[in-house]
Amino acid sequence: MPEINRDPDADMVLSLVDLVRYPIADLESGKGAAFLKACQDQMEEHGWCNLDGFVRPEALEALAGESNALLPCAEVLTIKRNIYQGAIDPTLPKDDPRRKEYTHVATQLADDQLPDDTLIQRLYQSELLTDFVRRVQKKEVLHRCADEFQALNVVALHPGSWHAWHYDTTECTVTLLLQAAETGGEFAFLPNSRTAETEDREAVDRLLAGDMSHAKTFGRSAGTFTLFRGGYSLHGVTEVEGAIPRVTAIMTYDEQEGRVISDDINMRIYGDRVKKILADRAATSINA
Repeated sequence: MPEINRDPDADMVLSLVDLVRYPIADLESGKGAAFLKACQDQMEEHGWCNLDGFVRPEALEALAGESNALLPCAEVLTIKRNIYQGAIDPTLPKDDPRRKEYTHVATQLADDQLPDDTLIQRLYQSELLTDFVRRVQKKEVLHRCADEFQALNVVALHPGSWHAWHYDTTECTVTLLLQAAETGGEFAFLPNSRTAETEDREAVDRLLAGDMSHAKTFGRSAGTFTLFRGGYSLHGVTEVEGAIPRVTAIMTYDEQEGRVISDDINMRIYGDRVKKILADRAATSINA
C-alpha cells in the first residue's frame, strides 16, 4: 500500500486521490477527458456530482483520524438561522415559512482552526483539485474562498443531530465525507429551487411545511467527494442515528477572488468565538 507523500511542495491530490478511478491530474485526453465530460454532464443535468471512493482507503483513514483528533478542540455550535443564512426579511407576512428560523447542533472546525499542514487543508489548497472543480462547473475562473472562517470547515453531526434546511452562501459547495453515520445522516435537497433572479416559492413552502415529495435524498459512503450547487438548491442532512458521528469536510470556492462572507453571517454560524475575534479586531483598529 503506497505511503502518503507529505512533502510540503507536493500536490496532495497525487497522494490522496484514487487517480486510477478518478484521473483528475490529467484531464486533457483519454480517460481523464472522458471522465471530466461525464462529470460536467452530470453537474449540468442534475446540479450535483458524486464521486464514491474519491480518496484512497489509507488516505481516508489518515484524513478521518486527523479530523477526529482535532474535533475535541472544536466548539459545539447551536446554529439558528433562516434558510438564506441572513436576517429575517421583515416585509414577509408573519406566518410566511421563510421567516422561520431553524436550529441544529454541530461540532465544527472553521478554516482558522485547521492548521496549514493538515492533510485536509493541503488537499483543499491543491491546484489540481481547484482546477478540477472549476472545469466540472465550466467556469472561466474559480478561486478557493478567501473567508478566514468559511473557506474550509470540518463538521461533525453527532447522533440525534441533523443539518437544517438552508442555501449555501456561494454557488457551489464541495464536500468530502470523512466518516459516515451508522444510519441516517442522508443528504436531502430540493433540486434547482431557485436561480440568481427568482425562487420556486411554492416548492420551497411545501418542503418547509414537511412535504418531502419533491425532495431528493442520497446516502454516501465515507470517501465520497461531492460537488453540489448549494446556492441554488435548498438542502440539509437528515438526523444522524446510531453511535458514529457523521464527519464532513466542506470546501468552498468562488468565482470572485478575495471575496469574504459578511460578519453577520459568520457570527450567526460560528457564534461566540468568532464574535470575540471580530470584536477584538474592531477594538484594536479603533485604538490604533
